[in-house]
Amino acid sequence: MITITSNALLKQIYKKIKAYDEIVIARHIGPDPDAIASQMALREAIKLTFPTKKVLAVGVGVAKFRSYGYLDKMEYENLNNPLLIVLDVPNMHRIDGIEGLNYKEIIKIDHHPKEDIPATIDWTEIEASSTCQMIAELLLNTKLLINEKIASNLFLGIISDSDRFVLKNTTSKALRITADLIDKVGLEFTQLYDVLYMRSMDEIRFQAYIANNIEITENNFGFIELTPEIIREYNVDFATASNMINNFNFINELLVWIFISFDEKNDIYKINLRSRGPVINTIANKYNGGGHKFASGCRIKEKADIENLKKDLDMACLEFLKERE
Repeated sequence: MITITSNALLKQIYKKIKAYDEIVIARHIGPDPDAIASQMALREAIKLTFPTKKVLAVGVGVAKFRSYGYLDKMEYENLNNPLLIVLDVPNMHRIDGIEGLNYKEIIKIDHHPKEDIPATIDWTEIEASSTCQMIAELLLNTKLLINEKIASNLFLGIISDSDRFVLKNTTSKALRITADLIDKVGLEFTQLYDVLYMRSMDEIRFQAYIANNIEITENNFGFIELTPEIIREYNVDFATASNMINNFNFINELLVWIFISFDEKNDIYKINLRSRGPVINTIANKYNGGGHKFASGCRIKEKADIENLKKDLDMACLEFLKERE
């Protein structure tokens, strides 16, 4: 069943935005294109509609996503109980950039299963392809303004999180909203694909390394650890692997696969998880993570926990195979 969002909910969000002179927009740590694009698009839409409002998009920047827009400096000492809008994140501990912020209320807009964010208005729609789809729906159905740059960012977020509409989160509603978005500004969308899919030869060679070295169990669980040394050898950055994981979606021998990367700066392992059948977000929840049923992530401090995660995922694959027999 596809959720049809009520206009009443969209109007509540618009009225709350209209009521505040200061607004902070945040998203999850380790952002992907959907998180960054939805954050940039909503900030620009609010500023375009209400030029006198102070609207900040906060969090740690990622060089790869600079084309989506700039992030704001965290001037929290100059804010007076602003509205906090959190996007693409279900839990408080994964919100990036709000430490020390004294906010008055929270609006949450997200397509992950609900967790612990105490929002005044909580718009959670797990059937949505992306948070960008939800922001597009908000803009298309309220008085918030939209221009070509805003539409471009939203289109990129939708395409990224649905992997060009091939993943299971694609619905007819997602297609309709995307078409309406294109028509709204006459968006020349085909030229935008370069932002997501243009690759250097270093990245192509890195993807080949992953394909040649990923280990696959007899239960069709695949895993690879990408050490800082490997990252440097192939002249790519820490985020490159996570941007490639969907490229392994159509491999017969893989049911679940994970990329393990070590973040030297934060002394933590970042694990991206994908599945073509077994539910993995409940497993990710056990290891300081979460996400969708078939696309999740987690951050792990101890090496032993990685081994336990691998065992849990391999067992999930085995159980799935048995059920399918």
